[in-house]
Amino acid sequence: MNSPIYIDFFNLVLTSISNRTFAKLTLAKTIGKPELQNIYVRTITIENELKCSVIFKIYKEGLQELEKIIPLNKLSDELIPYINNPFMSAILFTTENDFVMKLNKKRIANISEMPPTFKKPDPNLI
Repeated sequence: MNSPIYIDFFNLVLTSISNRTFAKLTLAKTIGKPELQNIYVRTITIENELKCSVIFKIYKEGLQELEKIIPLNKLSDELIPYINNPFMSAILFTTENDFVMKLNKKRIANISEMPPTFKKPDPNLI
């Protein structure tokens, strides 16, 4: 289900990148023990173009990391399929606030705001 809340959350991500307050994005909190345990997103500059580095942490006979470089405008398309299968939360860390999108037991998403964890933005945004 592609909830409007998912879109709101990824709009917060893109806004934080354009405002240069983005620190990182993490998808976590799985149910059970799937091979894919976490997804981490940071920015990367390739040929003077800002993109997203998406790191998939996979536990299969030890830790494996797969990196995928994607355009900023494709971030939600890339990550939304992982929400609810297997991830129950996504955390956007910015220098102003942290935004946590969690799915409850009925798989309904909500976004909460917390004080910032990071004081400095992603190094590629400085």
